[in-house]
Amino acid sequence: MADEVILLDFWPSMFGMRVRIALAEKGVKYEYKEEDLKNKSPLLLQMNPIHKKIPVLVHNGKPVCESSIIVQYIDEVWKDKAPLLPSDPYKRAQARFWVDFIDKKLFDSGRKTWNTTGEAQENAKKEFIEIIKTLEEQLGDKPYFGGETFGYVDISLIPVYCWLHAYEIYAKFSVEADCPKFTAWAKRCMQKESVSKSLPDQKKVLGFVAELRKRFGLE
Repeated sequence: MADEVILLDFWPSMFGMRVRIALAEKGVKYEYKEEDLKNKSPLLLQMNPIHKKIPVLVHNGKPVCESSIIVQYIDEVWKDKAPLLPSDPYKRAQARFWVDFIDKKLFDSGRKTWNTTGEAQENAKKEFIEIIKTLEEQLGDKPYFGGETFGYVDISLIPVYCWLHAYEIYAKFSVEADCPKFTAWAKRCMQKESVSKSLPDQKKVLGFVAELRKRFGLE
């Protein structure tokens, strides 16, 4: 019997993009359901009653929530193609550490580059660049964070790339100028069809952020 796979998602969600990339890497066919986060569907509320957030992967009627957990689940269930986590337990632990670092540090400072002003925005910009530089050090001279192959940390970080244009426009900085190694890595990832087809256009994200700024009274 074929697997029934449904993804409850919202197109600009960096967390949803992780799941889209992982499913594409594994060649898993799924039904995509776009959520209106101002009017959440009964299915989303039923499948994620605790957090009521996207993304949610529904696999044969059973929900899996939280993007980093979903990506690991996908890797374990569809294990015969494109392994996403290293087989070595220590390397696997390190990959999880860096995804946890990204989750705890990167998204908050990124958001503050466009939803704050003045000193708070300047501090967010500096913090964002510092986080990217820390990640650059971890990348080193490797093509991907896991070495020669695209994997868990890459999947978890690359969605920020489609939001960078918005961050740069509103906080007036250039990631490419400050972090060339990160930019080269991102462009390498974008050459993969699983990534390029899963990430929305940077200008579309910029338009979405402009609408959010209006709603927050920043425009």
